[in-house]
Amino acid sequence: EKQVFQLRAHMYQARSLFAADSSGLSDPFARVFFISQSQCTEVLNETLCPTWDQLLVFDNVELYGEAHEMRDDPPIIVIEIYDQDTVGKADFMGRTFAKPVVKMSDEQYCPPRFPPQLEYYQIYRGNATAGDLLAAFELLQIGPGGKSDLPPIDGPTDMDRGPILPVPLGIRPVLSRYRVEVTNVHLERCLGQESISKGSMEGQEGTGSQGAVHGGQTGNQAAASLKNQGIGSFLADLPENELLHPPLNIRVVDCRAFGRYTLVGSHTVSSLRKFIYRPPDKKAQHWNMAG
Repeated sequence: EKQVFQLRAHMYQARSLFAADSSGLSDPFARVFFISQSQCTEVLNETLCPTWDQLLVFDNVELYGEAHEMRDDPPIIVIEIYDQDTVGKADFMGRTFAKPVVKMSDEQYCPPRFPPQLEYYQIYRGNATAGDLLAAFELLQIGPGGKSDLPPIDGPTDMDRGPILPVPLGIRPVLSRYRVEVTNVHLERCLGQESISKGSMEGQEGTGSQGAVHGGQTGNQAAASLKNQGIGSFLADLPENELLHPPLNIRVVDCRAFGRYTLVGSHTVSSLRKFIYRPPDKKAQHWNMAG
């Protein structure tokens, strides 16, 4: 018995991806495979924590079997992550698998099953872990009324992104504005192994936000110049759910002549939860003083 479905792949973000380029970063995109169809997200440049925030819609997916079998045991979705190279084919970075939440045409699109919630899926490169994918997948049966009976895709809209659909409201996380401050930087002797024209440290939270601090000496002097200097701060829109925060990636690079630089080393702060500052409640302080 033939059943027709629409698959919605809500590709929000990945974190702690494999560094495929000599810069210590990657230009990642995701390819989603389901039955005989596949689609790709857009490519995001120079990041290990891409926030694609993209909905991929697979129309007219034909499956054969009993309705209850489709609902209880749907086919597996394969997601592969690649690094886009300017020359040559894309490099494979890892793979993960997921099963969609299935809605039959006679079911209501309502809690607790719908809309689906974002989940983390472990990415593997061979037998080794290679990051995490934050996504949600739903398989919606197309009934006699056609696609008009499917639940609407609830914004937001972004005209600047053209045909790219963002993850709908109700599935995408609620964001709040944070100021990320990195201070009291202390580099040991990692810059003292060879003569260095200029040292640079960059911090990246999610996609595209970074700060840098530089030293203009050589060798151990460069390390000393970076000691106890602040990278400063930058603004980032992060989920209110702290479990969904991306890691903070720190790279130390050696800046050389003619705009060239060499990666010296990198470090990832996997969770910023313990560093979050919450200002005291002024109303509570007022009542305590009054009491």
